[in-house]
Amino acid sequence: LKSNPSNNEEKEAQTQLTKSDELQRLHSQALSAYQQEDYEAAISLLDEILAVCVWDAELRELRAECYIKEGEPSKAISDLKAAAKLKNDNTEAFYKISRIYYQLGDHELSLSEVRECLKLDQDHKQCFSLYKQVKKLNKQIESAEEFIREGRYEDAISKYDSVMKTEPEVTVYSTRAKERICHCLSKNQQATEAIKLCSEVLQLEPTNVNALKDRAEAYLLEDMYEE
Repeated sequence: LKSNPSNNEEKEAQTQLTKSDELQRLHSQALSAYQQEDYEAAISLLDEILAVCVWDAELRELRAECYIKEGEPSKAISDLKAAAKLKNDNTEAFYKISRIYYQLGDHELSLSEVRECLKLDQDHKQCFSLYKQVKKLNKQIESAEEFIREGRYEDAISKYDSVMKTEPEVTVYSTRAKERICHCLSKNQQATEAIKLCSEVLQLEPTNVNALKDRAEAYLLEDMYEE
């Protein structure tokens, strides 16, 4: 403006400067809200900033952290995927995406994302540690399902027992393992054990269709038609 003053440009420059100052103010408020653990307020402020600063990877990562704290993992994944594209060699974003998928019980997508991290940095300690864990779990689940397809139910039960030992912390895997073991027991005519285990699963997930069907099959084996 100093080199080429004109009314229109000055007005435009003032507007942009005002907007810039406003965004900086919102940014400070968002950081403050995050530090005070008011994640809902932080998300609302970050929404406003990102509507203008669409390509800011760090702001997306911050909003993703807020979504994780608020228990909205799918929204966090969306922001982290954008951040992974916007910032070169963003191993941290791939690691976080992989961990979220893992916690949600989606071991296949978790494995795919952690591999992306290792493509960027094969010596990344966190990614390599997670990769080993997910790969082992993934292999066990695949083997168990292969045994079920072949009708080798005892082998499948043994393999799903291994799954529960490999990942005792994330309950989604133990619940899914119990659901599949119940299926194997029912198919293997072990009705009493199947009913017990399916009931255990249904206490955790009352609308689990697979467990309901397998328990029904087990009840039929026991001539418990009402049940």
